Parts: sequence; C-alpha cells; structure tokens
Amino acid sequence: MDRLQDKIAVITGAATGIGQATAERFSEEGATVICADVDQDGMDRTVTQIRENGGNAEAYYLDVSDVESVQTFAKQVEEKYKKIDILFNNAGVDQEGGKVHEYPVELFDRIINVDLRGTFLASKFLIPLMLEEGGSIINTSSMSGQAADLDRSGYNAAKGGITNFTRAMAIDYAREGIRVNSISPGTIETPLVDKLAGSKNEEEGKEFREAQKWVTPMGRLGDPSEMASVALFLVSDDASYVTGEDITADGGLLAYTWPGKMLIDESWKKGTK
Repeated sequence: MDRLQDKIAVITGAATGIGQATAERFSEEGATVICADVDQDGMDRTVTQIRENGGNAEAYYLDVSDVESVQTFAKQVEEKYKKIDILFNNAGVDQEGGKVHEYPVELFDRIINVDLRGTFLASKFLIPLMLEEGGSIINTSSMSGQAADLDRSGYNAAKGGITNFTRAMAIDYAREGIRVNSISPGTIETPLVDKLAGSKNEEEGKEFREAQKWVTPMGRLGDPSEMASVALFLVSDDASYVTGEDITADGGLLAYTWPGKMLIDESWKKGTK
C-alpha cells in the first residue's frame, strides 16, 4: 500500500475495463486519479466508487482523437494540479472490418485516430507537465500488436504502432527522468470483449469464451485487475530501471507458434478451468 502516495495520475479510458480497474488500484495506493473518457456516465461511476472507498478522483471529458479536446484537457489539468506524475494512455477502440481490400476507410481511420493518434496526442500535451519532476507513462498496446488477427488489420496496425511508439518515447525522455513502457494484454474480460464477441449470457459470447479458454495455456480470460497490477508495477519504484519495454500479459497465448496438437487433443480442451 501507499506505493503511489501523493502522486497525480491521469488515466484515459477510465470509464470501464482495464482503465477503471487501474484507476481504483492507483487510488488504493495513494494516488490522486484524474479519470478521462468520452463515457461520462462510466467515468462518474468510477469516480464515485473511488471516493466511496476513501480515495481522491475526478472525472474529465476527453476525446483523445481530437486535438482541441486534448489541449483543453491538458490545460485544465495544468491549471488545477500544475504537474502530473503518471500518464496511462489506455483509451482505445476495436472492431472487425474484413480483409484489407474490404476494410472501410472510415473504420481504419477511427481506430488509428483513437488508439494510435490518441496515444500520441495525450502524450504530446501532457508530457510537459512531467518534464520538471519526471514520471512514468504506460501505453496500452495489445498482443494484437505483436501478432495479427483475421479481419482486424486496423487494430493490428494501431497496436503495433503503439508498441514501437513506446520505445521511441522511452528514448526521447529517459534523460528527463520519464520512464515509458507499454502493456500488451491478451483477451481480458471487459465490456469491449462483450461488444466484439458477445456477453457471457449470449450464445455467441459463450462460444467465444470457450474457444479462448482452450487456446490460452492458462485456460481462461484475463481479469482487468490483473492488468491493473502490471500497470502498478510499471509506475512504481519497483520498476525504476525499466523503460522502453512491452509487458505481455496474455495467459501464455503468444508462447507457442501454432495450436498444433491442441486442435485435436480433447484432454487439452477439457483441461481448462
């Protein structure tokens, strides 16, 4: 406890999922959490939960893909807090779009604009609030930034870009005392997964989760709280010599080359929990 005492942390995409879980975890560790998202109701729920638990948090509307929105947000944060210690660029969207020749240009642009451009814009306008005292930045990438998915080339491109953008940022700011790392989650039980694959209560969602269970060596989807633990490590003093790294947290999915025997071995499928 208290690993982030008196730190000021900005988390984008804080309304649900990984962002929400991380906001709550950072608050438990003593940070003042600035929750930013386009989902006002979700942000309000996150902030209310933090405050009910005795923490300090505020909600701000932010569209990370819009330069004016990001500039306005950065100015608001500077006016109230003067500086920040932590930035978690977590906001992102995902959607299937078909093969590349079928992929809608507007969908490709939207995913790149929110996921990749949004990470750039939030970093560009909030890093100045770290330059004097240093700090830590985390970017949410994905296992889909390291390997590809069928019909999701826009998301693959965006997340692959974030992983390498993280390395560029780490080099740029290491001498300013700002560490920059990324997290590459596997399939995590979040509202985004519900939107993409169906909820636990829908037949399509059940089938998706069963498939993920047997193809993932650990036999289950990840929990947002587990990603929050990785984020906490990266922004804490425990990771004081870690920068430019991407931490994959996917239950072992990227540890093998292809499913192989897993496709035909019934004992493997039945061995999931």
